Amino acid sequence: MQDKRYWIGVASRDHVMNAVQGGFAQLCHGKQAPLKKMSTGDWIIYYSPKVTFKEKTLLQKFTAIGKVIEDSVYQVEVGSDFIPYRRSIGFVSCKETSIQPLISHLSFIKNSRYWGYSFRFGHFEISEKDFKLIAGNMVNRVE
Repeated sequence: MQDKRYWIGVASRDHVMNAVQGGFAQLCHGKQAPLKKMSTGDWIIYYSPKVTFKEKTLLQKFTAIGKVIEDSVYQVEVGSDFIPYRRSIGFVSCKETSIQPLISHLSFIKNSRYWGYSFRFGHFEISEKDFKLIAGNMVNRVE
């Protein structure tokens, strides 16, 4: 039996809120590969560097947390020949949490001066310890 894994997904808050409302994860502009790395029972935390995709207003907060609830990766046509891949997620109620007070405590951030470097690929695995630190600031309890 495979142990559960923990992930960070990077998307603007407006895109994350669409995902939460729809109960899905969509990563790296709809690519399939990052979603296939995840398994049922894994957890994902979304980090939002910006408020909206098209604007530059910074947010720099963790904005959603959820659990992968199905094995399948699927596609959805959303218009203009854009057919992104998605995966079903059971999101939990949470509060947005600034990354700033957590930077020096997260092991995936190797240099606090260049802390944003970790997020450049849009999706990456984190340790259970990092997950619990972030989740502990976002929700009362995660099972």
